[in-house]
Amino acid sequence: MPGDLSGPAIHALLADGTTVRVRAVEPEDRDQLHRLYARMSPENLRMRFFAVSPRSAALAADHACTPSGPGHRALAAELQGRIIGLAEYDACDERGSAELAVAVADGQHRRGVGTLLVEHLASAARADGITLFLADALSENAEVLRLFSDLGLRVTRRTDGPETRCTIALDQDDAYLRAVEERGRTADLASMEPLFKPRSVAVVGAGRRPGSVGRAVLRHLRTSGFTGRLFAVNPHAHALLGVPSYPAFAALPFPPDLVVVATPATAVPTVAEEAGEAGVHAMVVLSAGLDPVQAQALLTACRTHGIRLVGPNCLGVANTDPALRMDATFAAGHPRPGTAGIGVQSGGVGIALLEGLARLGIGVSTFASLGDKYDVSGNDMLQWWENDGTTDLALLHLESFGNPRAFSRTARRVTRRMPLLTVDAGRTDAGRRAAASHSAAAATGTLTRQALFIQAGITATRSVGELLEAAALFHAQPLPAGTRVAVVTNAGGAGVLAADACVEAGLVLPALTSDLVGDLLAVLPDGAAVGNPVDVTAAVAEDELGACLDRLTAHRGVDAVVVALVPTAVAAATGDDLVRAVTRGPAARRSPVALVRLEQDASVRLLPAAEGGEIPSYAQPHAAARALAHAARRTAWLARPPGTRRTPEGIDPPRARAVADQWLTGHPDGGWPGPRTCAELLGCYGIPQSPWAWAETEDDAVRAAEHLGGSDGRVVLKAHWPGLVHKSEQHAVRLDLLGEAQVRSAYQDLRTRFEGLMTGVVVQPLAERGTELLAGIVQDQVFGPLIIFGLGGTATEVFADRAARLAPLTDLDVHDLIASPRCAPLLFGASGADPVDLDGLEQLLHRLSGMAENVPQLAEADLNPVLATPGGLTVLDARLRLLPPRPHDPYLRRLR
Repeated sequence: MPGDLSGPAIHALLADGTTVRVRAVEPEDRDQLHRLYARMSPENLRMRFFAVSPRSAALAADHACTPSGPGHRALAAELQGRIIGLAEYDACDERGSAELAVAVADGQHRRGVGTLLVEHLASAARADGITLFLADALSENAEVLRLFSDLGLRVTRRTDGPETRCTIALDQDDAYLRAVEERGRTADLASMEPLFKPRSVAVVGAGRRPGSVGRAVLRHLRTSGFTGRLFAVNPHAHALLGVPSYPAFAALPFPPDLVVVATPATAVPTVAEEAGEAGVHAMVVLSAGLDPVQAQALLTACRTHGIRLVGPNCLGVANTDPALRMDATFAAGHPRPGTAGIGVQSGGVGIALLEGLARLGIGVSTFASLGDKYDVSGNDMLQWWENDGTTDLALLHLESFGNPRAFSRTARRVTRRMPLLTVDAGRTDAGRRAAASHSAAAATGTLTRQALFIQAGITATRSVGELLEAAALFHAQPLPAGTRVAVVTNAGGAGVLAADACVEAGLVLPALTSDLVGDLLAVLPDGAAVGNPVDVTAAVAEDELGACLDRLTAHRGVDAVVVALVPTAVAAATGDDLVRAVTRGPAARRSPVALVRLEQDASVRLLPAAEGGEIPSYAQPHAAARALAHAARRTAWLARPPGTRRTPEGIDPPRARAVADQWLTGHPDGGWPGPRTCAELLGCYGIPQSPWAWAETEDDAVRAAEHLGGSDGRVVLKAHWPGLVHKSEQHAVRLDLLGEAQVRSAYQDLRTRFEGLMTGVVVQPLAERGTELLAGIVQDQVFGPLIIFGLGGTATEVFADRAARLAPLTDLDVHDLIASPRCAPLLFGASGADPVDLDGLEQLLHRLSGMAENVPQLAEADLNPVLATPGGLTVLDARLRLLPPRPHDPYLRRLR
């Protein structure tokens, strides 16, 4: 919508959770706008026009309906077909500034109507090149002055008599984004109250047949002990399962807060429309199989009437709060009350998580099966758990992301307060195809999704089983201070397996300090081997093992302890319970303990501890090691500062956008610009390039070679034609050419082989030796710009050694990008070699990040190879792809 206010309308939430429609004003709105002003009180008119002037109001209504363009934009907020707010701007003579005006209907103030409209208008203005809003207000108009000051934008005021002139800078910095997020969170929570804290629920589609989904949900609501009013809507029954039934919504004694729909797909749109007309504000649609027409009708009804929607094609929702006890699902049993929040797209995964947590004894705070996710999303769930006062562990299984950049900002905030665990679903092409088919949403590339998880501090597991194994540790044990693990075992073989598992998971088994070794030898039986692993032998007694663990968990050189036990006849004969030694005193232990019992049937259990709390017990050492590694990574993420965005010196974003626009004028469908345009765009961001010259004839190539040849005169010729992407694969590069004869021969060879295609050659000096790297940009359709870095040259595709982070990059993101690929030791100076120019490498990545953010026409950038040496960095080859920009503000408040 930003920059294209003639596009489709969007829906967004006001501060009280009400849904409004935000759209461009059209000429047909003239009568509505006249009524908007005509219904205003004299005082409201005076505040808007500085006088009670019906003529000024009429002229303002007419002006708002003039056709939109970069110099004039007008937006309306519409509530159930009635315009309740208007915001517009008109460009000033001073370049980059525009006059702002806002009007809100009587009775609609203090709901955030004006703020929402100005947010959307500011987004459109930025896309139009407007950097400042100017607004005049009466100095006594505290309400509109507060609106401007609370936007989160930089506002300066100048008072002149009874009037105040406000200048509003439209920079979209972190302060503004935080203010937008806070407003969005307030509105979102208000809209979700009827969904997760309903005072009344109606089930539509519950019949007399015992096997129906609707009847199962109705039974669940009854047997869970729901404390609110419960109804069924069924024209063929007066009561179902002891619950009063009514023929239609209009017959209910009052509008229910929440409606659960389990009808055939064909009936769902009609049910939604009737529920909306009755005043319902939340709906869960369990029904599956909606066709596109039915799906659109369902969503239209929900948006029109302000209904928050979970589903369709879902398992339901639950809130175990003892004051509510709502289980509106058709899972096998009721979730146990607790503090773990669960949000899933797949109902099957939801059932698996509910049953898995029940086996572990971990209770649930709220559960939502989001299904096809037409409305309520993972972002909504995060905000609910962040503010419900109960949830301290969040489990998410998402197959798609609607607004990943907003999700990332929310997740970064939430994960500072609680662990957020997910399953990295769709890692393969087959998995991504299945996810897209199953959820009817865009599947996401592995690199992109992993970048989101890493940057947001999300613990990503590879299966539901691994998720439950990690959840058990997070729920029951403190976080480790680091990655140093001590392995304790009563059987050498089990200790070896545990040690291997820890190292393979990225943990470290340090040598124990001499003082710790002495302490352990003093409490363990003769024959114990006090290395790491610590082999306490089969003869160890319960008290001896407990004393050993007490010393290990208290020592500052150990961050976590893995105890691998096997049952022995010795312990059975003496009556020693070695498991009891592990569980006897967690309250006094500083470091987490994970138990491994190879004979255990379940993959993970939680064992009650004598002094309160629980100890996770795993059937396999790899499961324990993975869980501890996840916990150690969370510790490291929590210890990191947020990171700082850097704006490199010497960049010219406006010129870059102009260069891109100029090229797109001649190529409206987009494509791959030639070397000159690519070089010019990189130059706008100060990205260092190897000297080059363009040659369209053999003589031009010879002259360029004479001019560009380095100290030894050697050059490179690269053929070019529109659309050529992979030069090496086409054998369109000739290297190490010395002298006129070789240059002429190489040019003739290229011209002959690519006759009818080649438009010229790029001549460059032969590069010195160094490390060849890849740096690039990909504009992901869903996630936005992604910065990619790794090993370059001809080995790029062979080794696929690369990392990625979502832009904008912070200094910490840049460091992670450089350190993550397997080739990183080459950059830092492996085997005594000098490190490459790391400062220059950081600068390059920051400049690419700025380019990705500031040049929306840039769809792709591939700098490969980038030659890195101790003396500096040089881009040897670059290809850029430009496309007409699709204006999109990822931080704009809107419903899906």
